[in-house]
Amino acid sequence: MKKIDYYVLDVFTDQKFKGNQLSVVCTDGELKLEQYYDIAREFGYSETSFINFSAGTKALNVRSFTPARFEITGAGHNLLGAVCLALLKKWDIFSEQKGNTWVLMAGEQIPVQIAEKDGFPYVGMRQRPAQIGGTTPTEVIAEAVGLDIADLSLNGWAIQTVKTEVGHLMVPVKNLEALEKAVLNKKLLKQASTRFGFEGCYLFTTDHPDQRYLAEARFFNPSIGIDEDPATGTAAGPLTGYLETLGFIERHKDYSILQGKFVNQPSTIQVRVVDEGIWVSGSSVIVMEGGLYLSE
Repeated sequence: MKKIDYYVLDVFTDQKFKGNQLSVVCTDGELKLEQYYDIAREFGYSETSFINFSAGTKALNVRSFTPARFEITGAGHNLLGAVCLALLKKWDIFSEQKGNTWVLMAGEQIPVQIAEKDGFPYVGMRQRPAQIGGTTPTEVIAEAVGLDIADLSLNGWAIQTVKTEVGHLMVPVKNLEALEKAVLNKKLLKQASTRFGFEGCYLFTTDHPDQRYLAEARFFNPSIGIDEDPATGTAAGPLTGYLETLGFIERHKDYSILQGKFVNQPSTIQVRVVDEGIWVSGSSVIVMEGGLYLSE
């Protein structure tokens, strides 16, 4: 039997038992595909990340999987937590890189920025510029999330697929009361995602009493086994790009998105639109660590 280390972090928060839970497994190199699937299912969190440092690439390599046997790519909580872990453990993952810092996610180079905020590592991940896609009929989504058509009315904005790395559906909701009422119908949302070409569904409202937040959101993605996610960087980025395209927010300005409150795991996602793309940022804390045993 081979023992490897694992950690559990709460991501997009600086408080234990808040944010989005992420298991991070430290490996010497690549595992068999079935091992990735089995370990992700064993932990049972929305995603499990597997990390190793490659002397050849001079970078931290990250791969992430869901319990439903899907590999996740892109700069979301799965990547943020992995980088924060390395910083919290004071692992040397950037000293051999010259100039800009970056990590590899499934072989793709993703720029990151490193800072400290209130004693915690603060990591920014740059996503691509937002690509605005097609619309989805209001009545289809209303039925899939258990709301009335009138609930999906906010400033006349369309329900629209937006992609930075993954194409998620941006769903404007008129207020917090309607956002709280939403109830996922997994079958109907899966059917809609297949028919209209999006992955997850990001319900959001900008009608929020707390002026610290640009928006509050909820994320449903049953197509890859996630009923409701407490924090979704790969959806917060597209939402930011969507709102900037509408002229609702400005470039080169920081905003905060609140997510996860309705599943008792409030998360704060920091976002900023720049010319090169969208920065998604936040902190993480370690809550558990231990050993995982694999058959040789």
